[in-house]
Amino acid sequence: MLSGLSDWFWQEQLWFPKGLGWADLEDRDERVYAKAQDLWVALPIALIFLIIRQIFERTVATPLASLLGVKETVRLQVPHNPTLESYYCNITKNPKQTPIASLCKQTGFSERQVQRWFRRRRNQDRPSLLKKFREASWRFTFYLLAFIAGLAALIDKPWLYDLKEMWQGFPVLTLLPSQYWYYMIELGFYGSLLFSVASDVKRKDFKEQIVHHVATILLISFSWCVNYIRAGTLIMLVHDSSDYFLESAKMFNYAGWRNACNYIFIVFAAVFIISRLVIFPFWIIYCTWIYPVTMYEPFFGYYFFNGLLMVLQCLHIFWAVLIIRMAIRFLTHNEKVDDERSDKDETDESEEEEEQAKKDMRKNGPVQNGHTVHNNNHSKTE
Repeated sequence: MLSGLSDWFWQEQLWFPKGLGWADLEDRDERVYAKAQDLWVALPIALIFLIIRQIFERTVATPLASLLGVKETVRLQVPHNPTLESYYCNITKNPKQTPIASLCKQTGFSERQVQRWFRRRRNQDRPSLLKKFREASWRFTFYLLAFIAGLAALIDKPWLYDLKEMWQGFPVLTLLPSQYWYYMIELGFYGSLLFSVASDVKRKDFKEQIVHHVATILLISFSWCVNYIRAGTLIMLVHDSSDYFLESAKMFNYAGWRNACNYIFIVFAAVFIISRLVIFPFWIIYCTWIYPVTMYEPFFGYYFFNGLLMVLQCLHIFWAVLIIRMAIRFLTHNEKVDDERSDKDETDESEEEEEQAKKDMRKNGPVQNGHTVHNNNHSKTE
């Protein structure tokens, strides 16, 4: 059954234009072509990336965080309460008013104490600032090196300057060593992101990130199998061109370097919009969608490849809306650029009150009911 399914899946009429097939991609005359079995190399590369990441975060990212002044937020630990913990883990992390009243009766807590317990419990589950910084620094390092390597591999290739060249001689296109390693390293990296998604910082666009990683892996794998390698290298280069700006802006944001974060983010927004909303759809997708049908009849692989590109473009539009919204808020109100996808720590009402009282005391001196207090040695308890 599996053999029959495999034969059906890899049938030539699905993945090649009429008159071409797998036999055209067999190595001959010292010419080497991409093969599906080569993709297995990406699995050990993904595992190696996971190991390198752990070493990098401990030996490079953590000292760098200290150097840049990344400070951990001290979070108050909630007292263990089996009833509230069970409700938090099994039902919801954000109980409404009616469940809170029921929990008050079960625990003997006041409504405010129950609300405070859930706020602090949610804060405990949020990733620390150091964890966010280490993750951003790892991605920044990879994206920057990948962009430089990709540019070096493509700088002397004609299809970087004339996109029609990516289809000249298709599918009989010789595989170059630089293309092989560019593909395997990119595929291994995105595989490692998929493996580590459970432990990475979870943001509000978590589902979109999963779709992006899966679509990217499918796109890289498919383009490799049917020798769409020239198009694939251009797509990877376009994607890597802006990501390192975003990760560096995050790093400065976590370090509290507001101006550096804001200005780098504006550069990122400009590069993202140009690369993802202009170059990607109007140059690359145009060339993969319009030009091939002038050479051969459309086939399933043609629609599948362009369908994956359209999935990526939809994600680009989704993220562009968030980016433009943040950029406008900064440019018009000079506000700090914050990642809208990230959850922020919640502050206890009592802490806010205490902070406001401290500000009032610094401004007006100790007061009570509008009058100066000469003896203020009481302590506030929850």
